[in-house]
Amino acid sequence: MADKISTLISQELNLPLNQVANTVSLLRDDNSIPFISRYRKEATGGLDEQAIQSIEQTLKYYEELQKRKSTIIKTIEEQGKLTDELTARIMNCYDANTLEDIYLPYKPKRRTRAQVAREQGLEPLAKIIMAQHGDDIEARAARFITDDVPNAEAAIKGAQDIIAEWVSENEAVRNSIRRSFRQEAMLISHFVKGKEIEGRNYENYYEFKQPLRRVSSHQLLAIRRGESEGFLKVSIDINDERAIDNVCRIVVRGNNQASALVEEAAEDSYKRLIRSSIETEFAAQSKAKADEEAIDMFAQNARQLLFAPPLGHKRILAIDPGFRTGCKVVCLDEQGNLLHNDVIYPTPPANDTAGATRKIQNLTEAYKIQAIALGNGTASRETERFLKRIRFRAPIDVYVVSENGASIYSASKIARDEFPDKDVTVRGAVSIGRRLLDPLAELVKIDPKSIGVGQYQHDVDQGKLKDALTFTVESCVNSVGVNINTASKELLTYVSGLGPALAQNIVNYRAENGDFTSRQSIMNVPKLGIKTFTQAAGFLRVPESSNPLDNSAVHPERYALVEQMAKDCGCTVGELINDKEKQKSIDINRYVSNDVGMPTLVDIMKELEKPGRDPRSSVQVMEFDENVHDIKDLRVDMELNGIVTNITQFGAFVDIGIHEDGLVHVSQMSNKRVESPAKFLKINQHVRVRVINVDLERKRIALSMKGVEQPH
Repeated sequence: MADKISTLISQELNLPLNQVANTVSLLRDDNSIPFISRYRKEATGGLDEQAIQSIEQTLKYYEELQKRKSTIIKTIEEQGKLTDELTARIMNCYDANTLEDIYLPYKPKRRTRAQVAREQGLEPLAKIIMAQHGDDIEARAARFITDDVPNAEAAIKGAQDIIAEWVSENEAVRNSIRRSFRQEAMLISHFVKGKEIEGRNYENYYEFKQPLRRVSSHQLLAIRRGESEGFLKVSIDINDERAIDNVCRIVVRGNNQASALVEEAAEDSYKRLIRSSIETEFAAQSKAKADEEAIDMFAQNARQLLFAPPLGHKRILAIDPGFRTGCKVVCLDEQGNLLHNDVIYPTPPANDTAGATRKIQNLTEAYKIQAIALGNGTASRETERFLKRIRFRAPIDVYVVSENGASIYSASKIARDEFPDKDVTVRGAVSIGRRLLDPLAELVKIDPKSIGVGQYQHDVDQGKLKDALTFTVESCVNSVGVNINTASKELLTYVSGLGPALAQNIVNYRAENGDFTSRQSIMNVPKLGIKTFTQAAGFLRVPESSNPLDNSAVHPERYALVEQMAKDCGCTVGELINDKEKQKSIDINRYVSNDVGMPTLVDIMKELEKPGRDPRSSVQVMEFDENVHDIKDLRVDMELNGIVTNITQFGAFVDIGIHEDGLVHVSQMSNKRVESPAKFLKINQHVRVRVINVDLERKRIALSMKGVEQPH
């Protein structure tokens, strides 16, 4: 039977209860999301990774809430104020804000004005006033005069402080103010006087006022950044008079002196205690929502970048271009191993094109180079023009590769360990070459925040960003699969069930014992047990194995099933993989059992058809306009080739072959309305754009795709 949490998750995510309950059970049993998604489809009803991740996140929320309930109950119990009714209310609460409202009256407090009044013995007077039964309050207050309370007026003021705190802890009152903020809150920002020039980046928000619920994620993050940098003053406003009236309607009863005093206390409570508390709550909620949207966009972009098409096993000559210090050149073999490094000076100030040409021609011959990877940084276009003038004996394509994060990698411990005797420029060139060979295998070595996609990644919740990007990298790595005999420790780290320690153990075992010859031999790795093997095996490829299934996504737990299929066809597993007609003759319905359903059987047949298939597309060469080398060469209405480098909520940035990327605003993507740039364009997509504005002073380029025929 599904537990309460599974039921809540099912309702919240609008997913069938049995699918949620089964997924929750698998997650609680420490199964990874890639493993559950790929190999437990019968249990999950075919839920994809995103749905399973949502279940996992919601499960964590409710489990944390359960822990919070235990803490709250223990705290109230220690005060001697816990009742069965209160315990039931707490245990049956599944909303964090409501739970904190229940706890608020019992929450240990600093020495507040109300606490001081209680210490002065004024709580009985506060109860008398709160009852709102009469007009003789001064006479009653006189009984509370002490050395600390000099007169009746002071006694009443102290009692009102206690009432103000009670009002601020009243659940109905707090929910009333929450409704007001939800319905009418306005986000307002003003520039800080004296910083108008220094903070010009935020001039769009110097006089900004918009309903909070309509403020977009990128606007809110920009405003909050402007606030943290001291350029903007930000507030969330509602109609205070109406809010106070709502509070009074809840707590004021009658029309006498006591009621008037309660009304005063209620107004004080709103202004001094409630408003700032709820404003902070909504500021946090809106920031969390903006973070979530920004992180989601960042993760989508990262996924597309990690899934960039690989060139495959080719010999690469990679160049990190430069002017004064020259262009760093490296030659790599089919696995990305460094064979040679050098420097050429074809660009200003040296302009040694003849010497550079001879060196490139000699290197391509000596190392049997099949493609050239050129970084897209400083001097990229100049170096590209130089390369395209060289005559090679065989055609060699030049691919422009993003350098984002290459400097991070080249200075990292990973790079130092790999190339201890090479400087950062050589390591950077190697990274550029390997990105062409296999972008995923190389980019996993870099902090995902540094790979150059997304926006405001330093302003969002860093823990949530890390979790989202780790999930994205894991998803990509496991979708593609990993050759266990060539994969780096960093790539193996992201394989389902492994992690850094086991990844290092695999690399060490490989170094000491040579290549793995079967999936089963992976079990020989120290500290890699059956549970880990089950999680990881389907995502690890062993091309050297005599069993062709070891180089496929078929899980070892289903080998016997495939062997039975082959036996029924009168052939070996290898022959079945190579014979499409035999595959077509298989009636998979015959193999359905209590253990294996149609989803698994369909996946197995896809693998037999194309074992170890790579879901990534093939890489393409981009030809930039030969007449455009600098922003000054741009003219309005020019049509240019470009590559999408980054996608935000408001548009997409496009590399058009110069140092500055142009922006295609969401309103300029199509003649039809585009709801989400991320659903319209992809990172690395080749597009055709038209220049609609060039701001030389701010180095900003506005582009449009409207009415421009796109490449197929």
